[in-house]
Amino acid sequence: MPNTRDIRNRIRGVKNTAKITRAMQLVASSKMKRAQDRAVQRREYARLLARIIATLVDNIPEGITHPFLEEREVKKRCVLVFSTDRGLCGPLNSNLFREINRYDRHNTVFISVGRKAKQYISRTQRQLLADFPISEAAEFRELRPVVEFILERFLAQDFDAFDVLYPRFRNTLVQEPTALQMLPLVNFSERLRAYLALESLEATKDEREFIFEPKASKILEEILPRFIKQEIYRLLLDARASEHSARMVAMKAATDNAKKLTDQLTLQYNKARQAGITQEILEITAATLHS
Repeated sequence: MPNTRDIRNRIRGVKNTAKITRAMQLVASSKMKRAQDRAVQRREYARLLARIIATLVDNIPEGITHPFLEEREVKKRCVLVFSTDRGLCGPLNSNLFREINRYDRHNTVFISVGRKAKQYISRTQRQLLADFPISEAAEFRELRPVVEFILERFLAQDFDAFDVLYPRFRNTLVQEPTALQMLPLVNFSERLRAYLALESLEATKDEREFIFEPKASKILEEILPRFIKQEIYRLLLDARASEHSARMVAMKAATDNAKKLTDQLTLQYNKARQAGITQEILEITAATLHS
């Protein structure tokens, strides 16, 4: 049995660890609340943009299209992965990496946002097209060059489909790795209506006659990239909320485990101390009897 000094040192170390994990839990909780608030604030803009585009798409004259709306044979796919820069967030990143393994390594290229995804893609020798650092604040201006890079490569036909892989925030305890195809925008009208239905909005048919100024094709060129940027930014905010939530839950579990371990060590310390006292009494008694 370890001596009491070693057990005291372990108790002291576990208590110090519990203080750190408790502080990290509180910080993550605060950041999660801010990330959720930002996602909610952005939702109104996303709703308005979706309704505008739904009306626009319904009234575009026949024969007018855009490369983002045209389905291609998928010879190569690009996947944008939103991971974390730091660990200590439970199985969040490992769940994402399992989804990465589902993609064919020979016809898939990856773009990483987050140090953990970059390290995993490089370590598994998959094709990393680019890596973009984005701060914890996740401002829209930081994401804009990422999306513009992707759209330019898609228009240049460097790849034929584009997915976003991110940890979807369902609730505080559940963050679900989710892959969404962003390009091409196949069945775009149905996708817009499904999104509006999730937001409890109705995409009503506008029966008015539309006159487009400038041309309808020019409007599509402007508004479709704006819609894609908005959607990807919404997913980034969702990923940030998932990260902070997963870290908060992981740090709470670590704090609870530290408290349980402290109780076990305290019990072990008391037993060792009692055994030491008993041994000393026996030694004194034996010495007295022999004298």
